[in-house]
Amino acid sequence: VQLQASGGGLVQAGDSLSLSCAVSGRTASNYVMGWFRQAPGKERDFVAAIKWSGDSTYYADSVKGRFTISRDKAKNTVYLQMNSLKPEDTAVYYCTTNPYGTNSFITRSGNYWGQGTQVTVSS
Repeated sequence: VQLQASGGGLVQAGDSLSLSCAVSGRTASNYVMGWFRQAPGKERDFVAAIKWSGDSTYYADSVKGRFTISRDKAKNTVYLQMNSLKPEDTAVYYCTTNPYGTNSFITRSGNYWGQGTQVTVSS
């Protein structure tokens, strides 16, 4: 599985930004797709996830109500719409997938990773 993330940038607090992740290679309905982020000097943290089947989504408490994850099966692409951005959302955002289920995805057990894309939110 190969993952190619795009869409990062520099925005002001309160702005919106959308990230995309193009997926190639083997996937299946049981795959979980999503995003983690890593700020300087911090751990890589879970942000949002969606089952490739599209029937379930999951969010970190810090982004609930502001971020929306979705996927387009026809385009093999996962999206992260980020609204009401805050300076604390500043991080490198990584697209990732896991074939072993949501718990494995969130604990990063067996994840495939794409390259990161920088999101910077100025105050």
